Amino acid sequence: MSDRSELIITGKPFAFDAERDAEFERLVKRYPIRESMILPALWLTQEQEGWISAEAMAYIADRIGTYASKVYEAATFYTMFNLEPKGQYHICVCRTLSCWLREKQEIVDYLAKEIGIRPGEISEDGRFSLEEVECLGHCGTAPVVQLNGEFHEEMDVDKMKALLATLK
Repeated sequence: MSDRSELIITGKPFAFDAERDAEFERLVKRYPIRESMILPALWLTQEQEGWISAEAMAYIADRIGTYASKVYEAATFYTMFNLEPKGQYHICVCRTLSCWLREKQEIVDYLAKEIGIRPGEISEDGRFSLEEVECLGHCGTAPVVQLNGEFHEEMDVDKMKALLATLK
């Protein structure tokens, strides 16, 4: 999705599963202003679904007692929220200067060849999605790859091959 203002409407109702619902209830007690729960609720949704649909934003707004537009504003402002489905294994490669200088492009090229997709795409089987992202904050241990939220530092093609082998 190149335009983060577009929302995907699935037509399916959304609700937290039992684990996320319990976590929501635990967290909401910390916030005297319920709207402060928008970001934690977005994280819970993404943790559960892998992405955040329009229905999920409406659900969050209802649970918090705010407008869906406020949830939408937060979800579209922060780039770490996925507003469209991702692969089972979502691979993010940092594209900023430190990683670029330490040959992150070799990793991206390897991944494109190995899993058959370019950045911004999802494999046909839904297993992999690949994305080049802004700084992941690990410049001293560049290049860095994030796999489903887990950081892998000082990556190179051989380390990426080994990491992919654990997924197959």
